Amino acid sequence: MREKINRVDEQILNLLNSRAGLARRIGKIKQEFTDQVYFPGREEQIFERLENLSAGPFPLESIKPVFREIVSACRSLERPLKVSYLGPEATFTHLASLRQFGHKTEFLPELGIKDVFERVERGEADYGVVPVENSTEGVVSHTLDMFLTSNLKIAAEMILEIHHCLLGHTKSPDKVKRIYSHPQALAQCRTWLRRNLPRVPIQEAASTSEAARLASLDKNSAAIASAYAGEYYQLKIIADRIEDLRNNFTRFLVIGKQSVERTGKDLTMAMFSLKDEPGVLFRALESFARRKINLTKIESRPLKGKAWEYVFFVEMQGHIQDQKIKEALADLEKRSVFVRVLGSFPRTRRATQEVVV
Repeated sequence: MREKINRVDEQILNLLNSRAGLARRIGKIKQEFTDQVYFPGREEQIFERLENLSAGPFPLESIKPVFREIVSACRSLERPLKVSYLGPEATFTHLASLRQFGHKTEFLPELGIKDVFERVERGEADYGVVPVENSTEGVVSHTLDMFLTSNLKIAAEMILEIHHCLLGHTKSPDKVKRIYSHPQALAQCRTWLRRNLPRVPIQEAASTSEAARLASLDKNSAAIASAYAGEYYQLKIIADRIEDLRNNFTRFLVIGKQSVERTGKDLTMAMFSLKDEPGVLFRALESFARRKINLTKIESRPLKGKAWEYVFFVEMQGHIQDQKIKEALADLEKRSVFVRVLGSFPRTRRATQEVVV
């Protein structure tokens, strides 16, 4: 049986090399038309097609992670991608970036969300990855605010299932004298902390990964972070899945300079500002309702430097190339101070686990 497995492995290796050869040839053809090597819609179609074709017993949930790495390796033969993300290493944004682009990518950690945007705008990275909302704590306002001044477009979305661990050098929670974590993670675990470690002082950190680093320097400290951060900083898991709500997801956006192709399963995000008049928001949203366009999100943010004036962010099902989306946005422009499309991108509504292959 082991000899049979060896022969199958050899066949897989030969097929991987054949696929890489084809990818390299396709890359040369693409160079005549574009320097773009990342096509998120095409990649999602590959994964979905293979999942539908599989008859088992190979686990269905393992198909996408395995082929993500195959696609990442083949893509690197055309040109290695540079991806900026909200760092440092082992943050949940880092995990989401690995899930989206695979390991054969050059990842560039940044200190803040603004730094991610600026790195991509300067052309020092092909794409950036930033968090935009959490199912428990809501929208990441800094990400939305960046779109007020940036011309970058949304190229893709990822939804990561978030599990928090209490990490430290000890296995016993009684020996923990201090806990580090990011405010978002602390908010998502506040009930567990109150019930289990109510008297332990808490210190905020710039990220969950930074919290794990700080805990790694002190044997009496612990951190709330991902299991991956624990592995990265060689910490033990004191308690697993300590988030208060089990359905805890964070959504991330991939941002870049180029628009992405239509897939038929797309979302479009736009922002607009309205005149201060009675019923103006109702009339603006009527542009979508009359065309039966489903709005999946609407958020408002204050306009910087203009007291009591707001910009609205709307997300809708469909692509900017769809006729009814074009018509609705053209209608919206007539009623608005300004309208800007932030991008159309493939819809991903199935969450991935935080584990990295």
